[in-house]
Order: sequence, then structure tokens, then C-alpha cells
Amino acid sequence: MNTTRPPASRPHDAAVVELLKADPDFATEYLAAALDEADQPGGQVALLAALRHVAEAQGMAAVAERAGMPRETLYRALSPKGNPTIKTLLAVLGAAGLHLALTRQDRAHV
Repeated sequence: MNTTRPPASRPHDAAVVELLKADPDFATEYLAAALDEADQPGGQVALLAALRHVAEAQGMAAVAERAGMPRETLYRALSPKGNPTIKTLLAVLGAAGLHLALTRQDRAHV
């Protein structure tokens, strides 16, 4: 008898992209959580990864086109060693249908 087993695991990045494809509204919560921790060790890399996951879920080429940049530039900006300008960050967020919002931080946590 020949039975095919599903894979025991899948890469984390692929699983996150699948979740974002299944529930596009999850992108807002996912990026907000990453942004909240951007000042922690490794937080900026995690924020870029989260933004890359959202772009991958929507299609990198489509996000790049809506952001008005070449696809290669988007990949480079959102790579682990990327350091996008604020202009690029805002363009990518806008292309993904998102925007930044600010809240006042509790002084006890400053």
C-alpha cells in the first residue's frame, strides 16, 4: 500500500504568507505588532520581514508596481540587510493598502 504523507512541517515564512493570503486583514495586526517591537534587538529586521511577508502575500510584482518602483528595488529594500528610506517604506505600505498611525506612549514605559 502506497500512502503519501503530508510534510511534517513547512518553513515559517511560507506559513505566514499563507496566513496573510487567507486573511488580508491580518496584515494590519501583524505589521502593528512588528512595528511595536521595532526598537527591540532584532526588531528592525523582523519589521522588514513582516513587510516582506505582506508584499509576498499580495504579490511582490504587483506591490512594486503600485509603489512605483522596480520589483528588484522592492526585494532589496525588504531584504534582511535592507534599509529602506521613509519614502520607500510609505510607498510600500500604501501599495499594500496600509498606512502608519501614531499613538501616544504611556510615560511609564518611556
